[in-house]
Amino acid sequence: MEGDCVESLVTIKNIERELICPACKELFTHPLILPCQHSICHKCVKELLLLTLDDSFNDVASESSCQSSPRLRVQSPSMDKIDRINRAGWKRSSLTPRTTTFPCPGCEHDIDLGERGINGLFRNFTLETIVERYRQAARAATAIMCDLCKPPPQESTKSCMDCSASYCNECFKIYHPWGTVKAQHEYVGPTTNFRPKILMCPEHEMERVNMYCELCRRPVCHLCKLGGNHSNHRVTTISSAYKTLKEKLSKDIDYLIGKEGQVRSQISELNLLMKETECNGERAKEEAASHFNKLFEVLEEKKSSIIKAIDVSKKLRLDKFQTQMEEYQGLLENNGLVGYAQEVLKETDQSCFVQTAKQLHLRIQKATESLKTFRPAAQTSFEDYVVDASKQEELLGELAFFSNGVDIPEINEEQSKIYNKALISWHHPEKKNKADSYILEYRKISREEEMLTWSETEVYGTSKVISDLESNSSYAFRVRGYKGSVCSPCSREVILHTPPAPVFSFLFDEKCGYNNEHLLLNLKRDRVDSRAGFSLLLAAERVQVGCYTSLDYIIGDTGITKGKHFWALRVEPYSYMVKVGVASNDKLQEWLHNPRDISSPRYEQDSGHDSGSEDTCFDSAQPFTLVTIGMKKFFVPKSPTSSSEPENRVLPMPTCIGIFLDYDKGKVGFYDADHMKCLYERQVDCSGTMYPAFALMGSGGIQLEETITAKYLEYQNDM
Repeated sequence: MEGDCVESLVTIKNIERELICPACKELFTHPLILPCQHSICHKCVKELLLLTLDDSFNDVASESSCQSSPRLRVQSPSMDKIDRINRAGWKRSSLTPRTTTFPCPGCEHDIDLGERGINGLFRNFTLETIVERYRQAARAATAIMCDLCKPPPQESTKSCMDCSASYCNECFKIYHPWGTVKAQHEYVGPTTNFRPKILMCPEHEMERVNMYCELCRRPVCHLCKLGGNHSNHRVTTISSAYKTLKEKLSKDIDYLIGKEGQVRSQISELNLLMKETECNGERAKEEAASHFNKLFEVLEEKKSSIIKAIDVSKKLRLDKFQTQMEEYQGLLENNGLVGYAQEVLKETDQSCFVQTAKQLHLRIQKATESLKTFRPAAQTSFEDYVVDASKQEELLGELAFFSNGVDIPEINEEQSKIYNKALISWHHPEKKNKADSYILEYRKISREEEMLTWSETEVYGTSKVISDLESNSSYAFRVRGYKGSVCSPCSREVILHTPPAPVFSFLFDEKCGYNNEHLLLNLKRDRVDSRAGFSLLLAAERVQVGCYTSLDYIIGDTGITKGKHFWALRVEPYSYMVKVGVASNDKLQEWLHNPRDISSPRYEQDSGHDSGSEDTCFDSAQPFTLVTIGMKKFFVPKSPTSSSEPENRVLPMPTCIGIFLDYDKGKVGFYDADHMKCLYERQVDCSGTMYPAFALMGSGGIQLEETITAKYLEYQNDM
């Protein structure tokens, strides 16, 4: 019996790896089952939701907006007010959406908890029980004390599953007397894990689960099947699912147990491979050190020869300067040549004087000429001795392991992008010898610190999402491939720029200002299309004079009350006229109270048409601050003080257009989002809540830029 207990203790301790939460890396505490079937602690789910919510508020936030840029979901003008002002249809939902999406720590897929959030998840009672058994095995002799004893408490002998408490013998008799209902309670050995007798449905809290959804792979109740989220799903009874799953699990476990010899053999093989890897790694280090020592020897030899050549040249030049200096010192009175000539002049014998003076006179003349045309005997510059090591430095910088046929990966700039996060994709141009894994490196390009260290992340695919980037910054990316222990050289560096502020997430508002006769929203509410005046064509026979089609406005469903924010969109190339920008909630109601004649293009606000005083006054009263885009062109608005020619204000339409709102400074900027280049910036009145605003005339379409998530990796793999 004692041997069985020891064997059970060893077995339960051997499964510790399966009892660790992937988020907190500790033993599970009240584990919940996610839709992807991974389990995670209840507290960890809460923390992940808070982190995701904070990330959506300040994703890659800059220092200036980290503390002061919360994104607020603020209501637009209420339905009743708008109905009284203008027409039905302009209303906003009073519900404040909450973040229910976060990446699973186990598989990194995005998990959407839906409307019920954490309340819609099942507790993994089976895993919880196993963890409790493990804790008891780890504690060994640690006793569970009675919950009802007066101090000091006695050691408990049993636990009541109905009361969720542990008792000693005396307390159990007192609180569960014979002949009462409590005497019928279920009790077990001492435990701290109390689980309900019946598993209730999280969707319908008063219903017990009695069916199993084969599509969602989770227990459900009959109400879920009748009219809930599982009404069209294939379900089976709990007993049938229990029998089927238990048979499959038992069969698979028996198969693995039957292969125990094979598993042990493979474990032994892995141990040998680990030892071989250790030896090969040390040998590779020695060989690498040997190659570098040879390089050091070559460099040291070169260094010695170059230093020696410089020393020889320096000595020759100094010798020449020394000789020249001595000659010039001889020209001084009573020194050298001049002193000798002065002594010769004292000679009184004419024949002796003539014999000596002729040669001396030639030397004096030569010294006089050199004095008139002074020229140093040597050069002081060592320009000819400057070592050019730029090519060698470049080669040394590219020094890497011999690729042995592993192609150098190349970052695909067309598929790589930066928005709320960075998506980096790469491929092999040759498509012959691909790598098994990759190391993606990236670093911020800083003027203050030019040589920032590279951050690395290991990738087993050909794309990776990077989230820890700062706003309004430039980053360099490069990638290298690995095939076994062989590494390829790094790819060419690609530089991408992050948005000037955290990315602001919103959808088109289908209730506030949405005209369903002219505009068409998709189900996701991230795309709007304009139908080109079909009602006008029907009435064309009554049109006898020129007229203008009015703009159809639509705003975002989320308001901004402080901080810096950036969002991006794509305008379809066939669009006739599209306007994008921001709208003020305070002026929006006034605009609806006093509708203007919008049949004239003179009053279609884009901050650029006409600059008369009457338009300037009108511009300050309307809620919209927009720029015009259409016919594949971006029109830079003309200010009253600008003298720019019209052709200088018409730019090619960017593929992706970004809008940057600095609420605190009252500025709005319009960007080429692919290159993060500002095309136009102006002041804007931010006294109230600001909303992203759009307008369309004629045929056109606007697609909001999709935020980058882990799903991008799935799309890349599918491609």
